[in-house]
Amino acid sequence: MKLFSWYFKSNLLVRILMGLILGAICGIVFGPAMAWVNPFGEIFIRLLKMIVIPVILFTLTVGAASVHPSQLGRVGVKALVIYMVTTAFAVSFGLICGNLFQPGKGMEIAASVATQGVKADVSAPSLVDTLINVVPVNPFGAISAGNVLPVIFFCLIFGIALAYIRNSEDEKIRQSGETVFRFFNGGAEIMYMVVHWILQYAPIGVFALIADVFGKQGAEAFGPLGWITLAIYLAFIGHMLLVYGGMLFIYKLSPITFFSKAKEAIVTAFVTRSSGGTLPVSMDTADSKMGISQGVYSFSLPLGATINMDGTAIYQGVCAIFVGFAIGAPLTFSQQLTIIATSLLASVGTAGVPGAGAIMLMMVLESVGLKVEPGSPVAMAYAMIFGIDALLDMGRTACNVTGDLAVTCIVAKTENEIDLSRWQKDKQRVPADTTIAD
Repeated sequence: MKLFSWYFKSNLLVRILMGLILGAICGIVFGPAMAWVNPFGEIFIRLLKMIVIPVILFTLTVGAASVHPSQLGRVGVKALVIYMVTTAFAVSFGLICGNLFQPGKGMEIAASVATQGVKADVSAPSLVDTLINVVPVNPFGAISAGNVLPVIFFCLIFGIALAYIRNSEDEKIRQSGETVFRFFNGGAEIMYMVVHWILQYAPIGVFALIADVFGKQGAEAFGPLGWITLAIYLAFIGHMLLVYGGMLFIYKLSPITFFSKAKEAIVTAFVTRSSGGTLPVSMDTADSKMGISQGVYSFSLPLGATINMDGTAIYQGVCAIFVGFAIGAPLTFSQQLTIIATSLLASVGTAGVPGAGAIMLMMVLESVGLKVEPGSPVAMAYAMIFGIDALLDMGRTACNVTGDLAVTCIVAKTENEIDLSRWQKDKQRVPADTTIAD
């Protein structure tokens, strides 16, 4: 292992980006001759597919069992509802930006790859069938078949029921619930470790997949990557300004003042790429700079770090559009509505998973019939996104944390649990306020 210690000790982000860059260079220089690396890329795709259902099964169950309306009270219900609404707006915003920018259009990866059944893969059921099929007849059959949407639905129902059991007045039932919860929580922790291991292989897998793509597409593939990055970041900024800023304005809180006070938490989220890691900064911002009651932010912010995935939802919308255009099969309206439903249902729990955005994207693609099979055009388009995922992750985490703080401000305002004098200009603050250090 000492021979490879330099590899495991180096920064994973740097390794993945190096894999992307070297893969692109080798693909352009050697062209189709790089086909020999295909098996390494297929192994990476298989590893990712291997963990999709287990990740859903354990993390969503734990997430749903940990957050229950009967325990949340009025503040919790308000925060939960607003988080879900903003997530719906976010994925819709991402789809709109994706349709406007049309990233990946003209790549026609499908035309350059000899695969069978590609058209069958990209066909999706009607919206009515999708809504009906979200309720599984046999949940174990859905798990076995890898049907993402029914599995998500079942896990949420199971998790909510588990939450009730854990809070039963009957000691025997409550202990049984805790035993089941510990089992699923242990399974979730195991999956976090497995995901970590797979990510260690990611640079090699990304190198192989990108080398194959650029070997067939040439330098022209750089354009779509830059275009999708631009589209996603514009969507992040637009959502933060229009949705969060608009909601704050409706509740008579200055968006300009909000962003001024929240900038430290936003920058920390951008750099660390972790909503949980930014939580202490977010709490300090809510307390010392925004004047929010501890009773509100101590609950709303951790809840947001767990279930609020607005940035991830935007990312999924734009990237799904990219994959559709890249393989020459643009997503239909019903497929795009399915993406919204999948993102909403999956928003509980998956935010705590390392590499959540990339894993969630695979779930979303599977839900609309875009199977990420080894060697397929969809897998190649997915690999292009995965190669720049760390760069996109910075923006989506900043967006998530901004949403956490915005929703917390709104909930506090509706509960009269916010010191509005903190939101006035310095010269208008009451004397007592001026003595409090930020």
